[in-house]
Amino acid sequence: MAKIMEESLSKPVTTYFMDIGYKVRTEVDYCDICALKEDKLVIIELKKNLSVDLLVQAVDRQKITDFVYIAIPKPKKFTVNAKWKSLCHLIKRLEIGLILVSITDNGSYIEIPIDPLPCDRLKYMQNNKKRRNGIIKELNGRNIDLNVGGSRGRKLVTAYRESSLYIVCCLKKYGAMSPKELRNLGSDLKKTQSILSKNYYGWFSKVDKGIYALSKEGQQALIEYSNLAKLDYEKLNTFNKD
Repeated sequence: MAKIMEESLSKPVTTYFMDIGYKVRTEVDYCDICALKEDKLVIIELKKNLSVDLLVQAVDRQKITDFVYIAIPKPKKFTVNAKWKSLCHLIKRLEIGLILVSITDNGSYIEIPIDPLPCDRLKYMQNNKKRRNGIIKELNGRNIDLNVGGSRGRKLVTAYRESSLYIVCCLKKYGAMSPKELRNLGSDLKKTQSILSKNYYGWFSKVDKGIYALSKEGQQALIEYSNLAKLDYEKLNTFNKD
């Protein structure tokens, strides 16, 4: 099959809108396709690929009408994956319609997965309320910012890691202890037992029933996160172990 050009998209899109009762004309005032039914004006921009330039062009057309579509060839190996869902979300947020055009040796056809409808941002935020609360909880749970924004492949200092390191500092200063003793020294009331039993980072060793000590990995963590450990020791000094 020959390579699909923008001109190849025009006929199936034009035919579709004509079939549903629109008067259709192409290349009107720099718009690829314009369709009119009564007072409803639809503008369709054609491109070989979905790009930022195409989205910018479509948004510009929204100065003229609320009904703007972008039409692109449907990918040969079309997969509804995370990237595709994110692209669809962006298109919906911009209140643009999407037309997918398939051209085969047996003819052409179109699909319209997205219509240009008003975007309900409040609904999106309500659906992601749990994630929002999680971000706020994580942000408030961190005492220091040791991460670098945009970095990849680095160990992140999360609130969980901070809570774990605080326990490391407690064990380093006072030796083996129980979860109750650690909580009395300011360790996280809800997470202490779980952090010790799961031992996600390998920083602890169980030396007796309900008693935990520092492992070699835990000793190394004090060096690796020395800036955070310094703050933890300052906090520890405000507690009286006895």
